[in-house]
Amino acid sequence: MTSHDAVPDLAGLHPRLPSPLEEFTDDRFTRRGLRLLLKRDDLIHPELIGNKWRKLAPNLSAAGRRMVVTFGGAYSNHLRATAAAGRLLGLRTVGVVRGQELAERPLNASLARCAADGMRLHFVDRSTYRRKTEPETLAGILRGIDAEDAYVVPEGGSNASAVRGCSALGAELRGRADVVAVACGTGGTLAGLAAGLDPGQWALGVPVLKGGFLGADVRDLQSEAFGGPRGDWWLDERFHFGGYARTTHELDAFAADFEERHGLGVERLYVAKLLYGVVALTEEGAFPRGTVVAAVVTGAPFDG
Repeated sequence: MTSHDAVPDLAGLHPRLPSPLEEFTDDRFTRRGLRLLLKRDDLIHPELIGNKWRKLAPNLSAAGRRMVVTFGGAYSNHLRATAAAGRLLGLRTVGVVRGQELAERPLNASLARCAADGMRLHFVDRSTYRRKTEPETLAGILRGIDAEDAYVVPEGGSNASAVRGCSALGAELRGRADVVAVACGTGGTLAGLAAGLDPGQWALGVPVLKGGFLGADVRDLQSEAFGGPRGDWWLDERFHFGGYARTTHELDAFAADFEERHGLGVERLYVAKLLYGVVALTEEGAFPRGTVVAAVVTGAPFDG
């Protein structure tokens, strides 16, 4: 095996797997005869948190010692996780960032963390970014950063390897809940989660972006990973609060109340929207009495 092909020592990072599954007593659930569990993927690793570990680990193994190039917006959790993995494993990383105009501004806290972890940031205009999956456009981006031989991880880390990695999340929850809910960005975690669950269990996806496109993406990802559909899942697209990285006073108040009730920090971009959606569905009577609902905590608050 050449150094180019050598696999990074992911086990040496000591992930906490399976992640803990904790029950939380919440009167909004108990008065309807429901149980609420939280799958604490935020405790897998202090820097490679939650679904970021599950999606990145198989991709980093496939990358070997090659440079890793990936994509994201200005507040991307995926970029931060990839940058942290690069620092921890001694890998070169490049983050292709949506928005050429950002190159002329001071880095926000999220991108500054990426840079501090050694990630080289490359800003592209939004039109080019939208076409990043087209072979010619991708090849041009890679030439522009002298990375033709790099291992490319798609935006959000969602590809067939990531989906298969996330199926372990479903496997860890077999027989533990009736409904397992997860916040969705690019759909990879939901695709893998649903595949790993037992028959009769349902996966619920709560998209944090608006647009109504995610169902097709999840089906495509499952086809790429498994050759066809797997598991039972559905999406509720009402809880994006205006789109990615957007919040409202209502959502902030909900998250602050949940933190006060349970002593658990609530990440705002994904987890707050997930929990809000699960509570709203509960109050609408969407779950029959006796249902055990598990919500996957995929991230922790970013301290900047």
